[in-house]
Amino acid sequence: MGPLEAIARRPRISALAGALCIAFSGIFFRFALVAPSTGTVFRCLYALPFLALLGYAEHRRYGPMRRDEIGIAVVAGLFFAADLTFWHHAIGAVGAGLATVLGNMQVVVVALVAWILFGERPSRAVGLALPVMLVGVVLISGVVGSGAYGANPPLGVLLGLLTAFSYAGYLIVTRHGNRDARRPASALFLATVSTALVAAVAGTALGEFDPLPSWPAHGWLLLLALTSQVAGYLLISFSLPRLPAVLTSVILMAQPVATVVLAAVLLDEAPSVFQLAGVGLVIGGLLVANLGRRSVAVAPAGVALPEQAVN
Repeated sequence: MGPLEAIARRPRISALAGALCIAFSGIFFRFALVAPSTGTVFRCLYALPFLALLGYAEHRRYGPMRRDEIGIAVVAGLFFAADLTFWHHAIGAVGAGLATVLGNMQVVVVALVAWILFGERPSRAVGLALPVMLVGVVLISGVVGSGAYGANPPLGVLLGLLTAFSYAGYLIVTRHGNRDARRPASALFLATVSTALVAAVAGTALGEFDPLPSWPAHGWLLLLALTSQVAGYLLISFSLPRLPAVLTSVILMAQPVATVVLAAVLLDEAPSVFQLAGVGLVIGGLLVANLGRRSVAVAPAGVALPEQAVN
């Protein structure tokens, strides 16, 4: 039995540990003090050696990936590059905590896009959650009340929603393109290579990619890679198929909540009362949308995380 299978024998602990790993993503990015594209590229590069080792173990056990699976992983990496880059920009505009909450709205985006493209009618719970979450987004944007946190909260909301749409694209590609759940590390390795290349090219074109960040940025980006890009994603992807829908939703709701708390404690982020109310509405909507599911889908190859655990 491989190490990942051993971890997956305790799916509740794995899911919670994975959610908490990902909760630190925005914190470590802020500590690194690098441009959005730089953070995306090096987060991926530092993760590749570890993912390669895990992928090699999968290759020996299950054989090589099919050509179509490789293509799907590469395309997924394009969406993931957009997801991370938009999210990093959103952090600069509205803070790590609020940006993470906004990015998690791809739960609803996935349901709506799947309805449009594949005729998968969303549950009644999604319909109930959507207006609640939209009110929450308006409150987070700072247009109501005064003292809103962030350099540019309305821009941060826009970037956060673009993050949600980008990650929704990633999930849809992996979910409908490949249903082999045996090789998450192999597919994640290929998607990570694709993400790094796309982010480097886009960042160079925008003039924000620094190929030689200084210390201690390297240390924070390495920590980000190990906790989020490797451990967090793999822990969650292996625990997902082994948990009931309700339990998974509740455990993984710790991710956005923990990020808001960590950002307040470690980064001195202080959202206004109205913004915190918006956070409560968005997270409440996420919980309603996810509890409306009858089951948890088996994680496809790649990092097909539950829709409320991102970045």
